[in-house]
Amino acid sequence: MKIFKHYRVYFLISLLFILPGVYSLLTRGLDLGIDFTGGSLLELQYGWQEGDRAEDLDAEKLRGFLGDAQYQVVSVQSSGENQVIVRTEEIDNQQKDELVSILKTKFADQIEVRRFETIGPSLSRELLQKTLVAVVIVALVITGYVWYQFHDLKFGVTAVLAMFHDSLILLGAFSLLGQLFGIEVDVLFVTALLTTLSFSIHDTIVVFDRIRELIRLHPQLTVRDLADVAVLETLGRSINNSVTIILMLLAMYLLGGESIKHFALALLIGAVTGTYSSSFTAVPLLLEWEKWSGRRKKK
Repeated sequence: MKIFKHYRVYFLISLLFILPGVYSLLTRGLDLGIDFTGGSLLELQYGWQEGDRAEDLDAEKLRGFLGDAQYQVVSVQSSGENQVIVRTEEIDNQQKDELVSILKTKFADQIEVRRFETIGPSLSRELLQKTLVAVVIVALVITGYVWYQFHDLKFGVTAVLAMFHDSLILLGAFSLLGQLFGIEVDVLFVTALLTTLSFSIHDTIVVFDRIRELIRLHPQLTVRDLADVAVLETLGRSINNSVTIILMLLAMYLLGGESIKHFALALLIGAVTGTYSSSFTAVPLLLEWEKWSGRRKKK
């Protein structure tokens, strides 16, 4: 079966998923959470006995009232039934208690603070810098490790390019989700991003290792023919391994709490793209490198 006879088609498929996300990243970027922007986050659960209050507390009313109360509100969004998340400029515990007291007086006595976090701007900037440094270090270490193990630079470079393919899709997807649903990027997203990098490179190395073995066994065959055999031999294993992970993450997303829902979604997107890219992005990039290298030798 010649699955790489027209391998550049796989580049077009990747572009169909990458371009909308890249456009969103370039035009509006990511919705950064409190971890990266600094400030305070207050998650509230509210409710009352039937007949006690006629007025419902929703995000729009809360936004208007907090503005009138002269709190520097960054955003207000619903996070579930009778739940809202309020993001403000940095406030302390005393100011938080005053804010909750005002809300109880205005809207409902039964307000429960489910979460309160405050991060200063200096810490948030440091966290953002460390995140970028971590991604760069991971990419360099993986490139060097694969290069050393395979004794060929092309394996390391193409593996990392496929890895960044997955990262770009994940970042673009969350940029679009932020635009459509207000989903923010936080520290858990960074964890999911780094996990996606490791997941992607793991499957890619399995495929590359099989190609390397076939090159030793059948040096008379072209790399494209060997790539067909290697991917067909490893594809079933990759799919079976990925399906178990995807089912687990899907259960986490559907049944888990609000605090891990977006984290599970990021891992789910990363697992799907990582499975695809290990065979249909990394291998075509390797074939393109081989084709370019062959033309250079002829010259």
